[in-house]
Amino acid sequence: MLNKYPLWKYLLILVVLAIGLVYSAPNLYPDDPAIQVTGASTALQLDQSTLDKAGKALAEAGIAVKTSELSERGGLIRLTRLADQLPAKDIVRKAMGDDYVVALNLAPTTPQWLRNLGASPMKLGLDLSGGVHFLLEVDMDKAVSARLKVYEGEVKTLLRKERVRYRSLPGSENAFQIGFSDEESLRKAQALIRKDFTDFELSTATRNELQVLTLALSQAKLVEIREYSIRQNLTTVRNRVNELGVAEPLVQRQGANRIVVELPGVQDTAEAKRILGKTASLEFRLAAEADAPRATTENFEFREPGRPPVALERSLIITGDQVTDAQASYDENGRPQVNIRLDGHGGDLMNRATRNNVGRSMAVIFIEQRPLTRYVIQEVDGVEKEVAIQSFKEEKQVISLATIQSALGSQFRITGLNGQGESSELALLLRAGGLAAPMYFAEERTIGPSLGAENIAKGVESTWWALIFVSLFVILIYKFFGVLATVALIFNLVLLVGLMSVIGATLTLPGIAGIVLTLGMAVDANVLIYSRIREELKGGLSVQRAIHEGFDRAYTAIIDSNLTTLLVGVILFALGTGPIKGFAVTLSLGILTSMFTAIMFTRGMVNLIFGGRNFKKLWI
Repeated sequence: MLNKYPLWKYLLILVVLAIGLVYSAPNLYPDDPAIQVTGASTALQLDQSTLDKAGKALAEAGIAVKTSELSERGGLIRLTRLADQLPAKDIVRKAMGDDYVVALNLAPTTPQWLRNLGASPMKLGLDLSGGVHFLLEVDMDKAVSARLKVYEGEVKTLLRKERVRYRSLPGSENAFQIGFSDEESLRKAQALIRKDFTDFELSTATRNELQVLTLALSQAKLVEIREYSIRQNLTTVRNRVNELGVAEPLVQRQGANRIVVELPGVQDTAEAKRILGKTASLEFRLAAEADAPRATTENFEFREPGRPPVALERSLIITGDQVTDAQASYDENGRPQVNIRLDGHGGDLMNRATRNNVGRSMAVIFIEQRPLTRYVIQEVDGVEKEVAIQSFKEEKQVISLATIQSALGSQFRITGLNGQGESSELALLLRAGGLAAPMYFAEERTIGPSLGAENIAKGVESTWWALIFVSLFVILIYKFFGVLATVALIFNLVLLVGLMSVIGATLTLPGIAGIVLTLGMAVDANVLIYSRIREELKGGLSVQRAIHEGFDRAYTAIIDSNLTTLLVGVILFALGTGPIKGFAVTLSLGILTSMFTAIMFTRGMVNLIFGGRNFKKLWI
C-alpha cells in the first residue's frame, strides 16, 4: 500500500524524538554562579567545618549564599547573584589562607534524573556564557636563577672531573662565584670553562688570598632564557589545558612575561587553577656519604611526616626536564606509583650515576612553588584599600628514598606518594611538561559575553524570528503541508540542540548563525518535496501516487545538495579556527538532523495523516 510506514519506523521516529527532548532539556536550566574551594594539594581534604568557615565569612560580609555542598572534589558555595562572585572569592580566599585554592565556577542546576541519564547542557563559548579569565605572570628572576643553578652544577662537575680543586662561594645577581687557592688552578679553570661554556662573561678578583672567578651570564643569554621561559610555559599551559579537556580554550601570550588563559564554561575551575599554576618538578640526588664535607651536602625534610631529615649531595643527577612520559599506576603491594620515562640524555645521566653507586641510596625530591598571599593597606585613587600581594615560597621535600639495586636507565618508577590523587596529579604535570619558571595569578575574573548582552540576545532572538518567518512562508505557500514542515522544523531544532549537548559541541555566536542557516536549509528539502508533489498532481496523478512520487523523486536532489554542503562544513571545521569552527559545527550537525526530519519525519507525518485514505484533493 502506498504511503504507509511499517510500525518500526513510527517507533523509531518516536524514540529519536524522545531522546532529542531528553538531551536538549538540560539547556532550559541556567547555571548558578558559585565559588569552589579545594585543597592546594590532593593530600589536603576539605571538611564541613572548613566549608562552614567560608560560609560564615560570606555571611559577615553581607553576601547571600544559596547553598553550600561538600564532595570528594572539594566544596561548592552557590551564590544568588553573579555580581557577588568576585568579592566572594576574595573574602573566602582571605578567610581560608594559602592552603586552599579558591576559584570562580558555574554550578549546574540540571535535575538529578536528567544527570542520571547522562544529559547535560550544551557547552557555551566565551561569547555566549562567558567563562573564567586567568592572567598568569611568569617569574623571570626564578627562571634565570634555576638555569644558573644548572650551569653551576655542570661547571663544578667539569672541574671535579679534571681534578681542579675549588671552593664554592655565595653567588650574586645573574652570576655565581668559585674560589681557587692559587693562580694556576684559576687559569686552568678559565681555560676549561671558556672551552665548554660560551654563555658566560668571566672576571677575576683576589679576596682574602683567594682567587675568585665570577661567571656572569651574558646579556644575550639572559634574553634567551627569558624568551625560552615564556615560550615553554605557554606550551606547558596549553598541554595542561588539553589534559583538562576544556572545549575551545584561549591560551595566548601577552607582553613579555604574561599568559592569558580563557576557559569557557568549565565546571571545575579550582582544579584548572591548581593544575595551571602549579610548578611541579623533580630532582634526583644521591644520599650523602657519612664522611662527605658539609659544603657538598644539603639537608631535606621528608614529605611524609614523622621521618627525620636526610642529607643529600648538592649535585643533581637529573631534573624533571628530562621526563618525556609519566603514568600513574600501582605497585605489587597496591601502593600508588608513577612510571617515568626519560629522554636519551636523561637516561644516559641516570645510568652513569647509578651504575657506579649500586648499594647507595637515591632520593627523589618534589619541588613546588607554594603561593603566599599577604594583605597590605595601599592608597588607590586617593582611597585606602586592602590589597593582596602574592609571592612564592619554594618547598623541596623528599618523596622517595630507596637503595639502588642495579643500574637504572630511561625507565623507572617513583613510589612513596600520598595516595592515588597525588600520583595522578604528579603524572599529569610531568606528562604535560614542567614550567620553566613559576607563575602566579595576576588576575582572575569571569568573562562577560564579548559581543555584549544585547548582541547575544539579538542572536538568540534571530533564531526564533527565522523560525517564525520561515514557518509563515511555507504555511502561506503550501498551506497544511506548510504546518507539517513547521512541526518538522521545531523537531529539527530540538534534535540539533540535543545532539550538540550529547557530543559536547561548543555553541558560539557564529554557531547561532549556523542554526539560523540550518532552519532555512531544512525548509529547502520540504520545498523540493512539496513542489514535486504539485507537479505530479498537475500531471494527472492521484493524490496517493503524487505524494509517493513527490517524496521519492525529490530524494536524490535532497541528498546531493545536502552532501555537498556537508562537505563544505567539514572543510571549514578542519581548516578553520575559533568562530569559523563554531559555525561549521552547527552547520554540519544541522544538515544531518535536517535530512532526517525532512526525509523521514515529515514523510512519517504525511503517511500517518494521508496514507491509505481516499483523498481527492490536497491542501498544498
